[in-house]
Amino acid sequence: MKKFLIVGLGNIGSEYANTRHNIGFKALDYLAEKENLSFQTLKLGDVAEFNIKGRKLILLKPSTYMNLSGKAVKYWMEKENIEKENILIITDDLNLSFGTIRIKAKGSDGGHNGLKNIQAVLNSVEYPRFRFGISDQFKKGQQVDYVLGEWDEEEKSKLPERFEVIKNAIQSFALAGLNNTMNEYNGK
Repeated sequence: MKKFLIVGLGNIGSEYANTRHNIGFKALDYLAEKENLSFQTLKLGDVAEFNIKGRKLILLKPSTYMNLSGKAVKYWMEKENIEKENILIITDDLNLSFGTIRIKAKGSDGGHNGLKNIQAVLNSVEYPRFRFGISDQFKKGQQVDYVLGEWDEEEKSKLPERFEVIKNAIQSFALAGLNNTMNEYNGK
């Protein structure tokens, strides 16, 4: 059975639960809820898994904090014997307008500390990533407060629909492949 590691980046702790930076955790929580899954706290993260049409998806919310996400990603890749092309890292992106999706096969860390650490630990920029736009609507010097801030009311109202699109894109990644998923979901 072909395996996929779907990693949602975020920070543990209730103070971060509903922040923009935790979109990866929230996306996996939504998928788990729709698939009636529950996460187990295991080594370096919370993990849930399910099978879909002959594919096994392992959902990982690292417990290492954002800046050390690479340790958890590498551990679970090795434990489950999953190749880089079958991982998908879900993260926030300031350079995209709210809710916009950009899926890529490889690329830079874009200044994102979670991606920076994964890149360093894997010694590669060639792994699929799923960026979710959180926009850049903050004043100079306010980036950290914005990223670690909670969604505003308008964003909150739009998140359920966005989570459904994310869920469908994750499943497409496992079933239809990266290129088809990029063609179908990028910019949506």
